[in-house]
Amino acid sequence: MQENLNEKISGSASEHHDSDAAHLASLGYESEFRRDMSPWANFSLGFTYLSPVVGVYTLFAYALAQGGPPMIWSFFIVGLGQLLVALVFSEIVAQYPVAGGVYPWARRLWGRKWAWMTGWVYLMALLVTIASVSYGAGPYLAQVLGVELSVNSTILCALIILALSTIINFLGTKVLAAAAVIGFVAELIGALVVGFWLLISERHHGLGILFDSFGAQGSNSYLYAFAAAGLIGIFQYYGFEACGDVAEEVPNPGVLIPKAMRRTIYIGGAAATFVCLALVLSVADIPAVIAGEDVTPVETLLNQAFGPVGAKIVLGIVLISFLSCAMSLQAAASRLAYSYGRDDMIVGSRLLKKFSSARHIPPYALLLAAIAPAIIVLGSKVSTDALTKVISFAALGIYLGFQMVVLAALRARLKGWKPSGKYQLGKWGLPVNIGALVYGIIAIINMCWPRTPDAAWYDNYIVLLSGVIVVVAGLLYMMIHRSYGHSKMPYNDAIPKTYISDQNKRNDMSM
Repeated sequence: MQENLNEKISGSASEHHDSDAAHLASLGYESEFRRDMSPWANFSLGFTYLSPVVGVYTLFAYALAQGGPPMIWSFFIVGLGQLLVALVFSEIVAQYPVAGGVYPWARRLWGRKWAWMTGWVYLMALLVTIASVSYGAGPYLAQVLGVELSVNSTILCALIILALSTIINFLGTKVLAAAAVIGFVAELIGALVVGFWLLISERHHGLGILFDSFGAQGSNSYLYAFAAAGLIGIFQYYGFEACGDVAEEVPNPGVLIPKAMRRTIYIGGAAATFVCLALVLSVADIPAVIAGEDVTPVETLLNQAFGPVGAKIVLGIVLISFLSCAMSLQAAASRLAYSYGRDDMIVGSRLLKKFSSARHIPPYALLLAAIAPAIIVLGSKVSTDALTKVISFAALGIYLGFQMVVLAALRARLKGWKPSGKYQLGKWGLPVNIGALVYGIIAIINMCWPRTPDAAWYDNYIVLLSGVIVVVAGLLYMMIHRSYGHSKMPYNDAIPKTYISDQNKRNDMSM
């Protein structure tokens, strides 16, 4: 019986492999990747990219100071909005399970120019985000190692995190998958243990404070304060798209990746909300945080709750979260760069599309995802302020990349695209798509909104300016090099040919 069971499992796996290869071939590609990533590893990749611990610990002090405890409700609002985006992505990846995520999706839904710009914006955002996460991990690693905190020590520790992440990625899909699962388990257990311990030993407030702003809004409407504090939710809920970036490394991707994306939203969002709740209820002096008297409430709280030794153990768990997050970001960025290179869409394509048959990874694309962030981190030696300005583009760029795909999907639907993958929303497709676009536009406006009237105008509008600079640089590149036209791979094939033919007939008649 055992032999028969093994034969059935082996046969089923072989059938899936053949089906996946045939589906990819119908899209014009023959994959060099191995489908070694299990469903839970794929989910773990998205979860560690989303990283509840990294997101909450990084922005908790800012969000609490801006909006007081009610800022926690942003997790529910943003979670719903990003779930709509994830559902749109799920339909797309089920039909187009191609490595690289947003770039190949935009290519199929709209065309080469739109895809090129989508990939450009998203790749820049990923590279900056890798630098941001690595740099953010620097102080935590320095504390664990007992090194005096300075610009130099932070840079060195950030480069160590970046190097470890790169090594894990270079070891191949199996090692990456195992590391993602380990990171997921460590982060989830750590978040739960720390959260419950804080609620048991350090809780100072009841749930009623979740509706008390403690006057954080000052003389203004609380809506403005909540919008500013809500950035903690906006910065939290991305990472689910990484599940689709490695679509050629997952068996039966049309079924498994949409599930992984939704799990990332559900479990990642629940974990982030719980971590934030535990911290909010445990901060003894919330008015001091709002007044700016306690600018490091998380560090203060961890030292109080766990003591010097226990705090270092917790910091170790936080470090695993940062490392896992950087690792997942690198995987996503390298697959996007490889997909770009495979289609000959950018300078350096000859190197970016090279593939290691031994490790089953794109080595030069991975190097790009390590060297570019390292240069950004080293730039803080010249100016920490400049680094802050560069990093300000990170979340905006990712949201822009998302919404360019969401808009492309809506345009394709209105032109007759009917998703044909294994995951379909049916009659809900159009309203979900519209809802995802509306949410994304509101979130982007919120990120760009100027909130420092006393600062110089360029600092007040730094998020918007950084986005404009990246887009304009991309447009100039497209005008000069025109690499978007080099690729002969299929594009704009989501829209039915009958629709295009009808449009051409109408144009002819109007002439």
